[in-house]
Amino acid sequence: MPRPNRLAHELSPYLLQHQYNPVDWYPWGEEAFAKARAEDRPIFLSIGYATCHWCHVMERESFEDEEVAALLNEHFVAIKVDREERPDVDQLYMTVCQMVGSSCGWPLTVLLTPDREPFFVATYLPKESRFGRVGLMDLLRRVAHLWRERREEVLTSAREIAGALRETVRRPAGHAEMDEDWLRVAYHQLARRYDARHGGFGGAPKFPSPHNLLFLLRYGRYANEREAWQMAV
Repeated sequence: MPRPNRLAHELSPYLLQHQYNPVDWYPWGEEAFAKARAEDRPIFLSIGYATCHWCHVMERESFEDEEVAALLNEHFVAIKVDREERPDVDQLYMTVCQMVGSSCGWPLTVLLTPDREPFFVATYLPKESRFGRVGLMDLLRRVAHLWRERREEVLTSAREIAGALRETVRRPAGHAEMDEDWLRVAYHQLARRYDARHGGFGGAPKFPSPHNLLFLLRYGRYANEREAWQMAV
């Protein structure tokens, strides 16, 4: 049997599922961040939960794979998070996913600076690029190169996302008047991503986003837009 990694000492059933991965996983904590700072490495963060189908698929395809593990272990500090154990961490980076307009769900894949500022976010990634979807191997090689050769571009992106995230968190809830132009922009962005044949938005894998569906229902009523209702149901 393979030698267990650090996750063998955790209590989370999801983290324990990954204890025999060849990836040198760390749980979320200062030990991982200190290592990233000391060794000047970006952080590869993977968030999921024990009964998540695509989490198991990504583990089988990538995290149990020696080639992927070698790339992660050499160039990144890899952190595994159980969203049911750390809903605060999950909510934070799910907000980032929603901000950048990605298809959001689990496993949530986030690349961070050693200071925890995100600069890339995605969900499930296959090991190799296919069908127009970037593969994990290509992504990791690309990010490792950018971190060495074009660091400032990465840091600039991370600062912009972090700044937008702070503004979102600070913004108080209220009853501001609706801006019709922004409502139309949001509607047309969803309409462009709508899959009329299979339903949902964007390409596979797809995850339900209740806030998008509620927006479409309300926008359909507000603007008497029948297509908005059809996309929601």
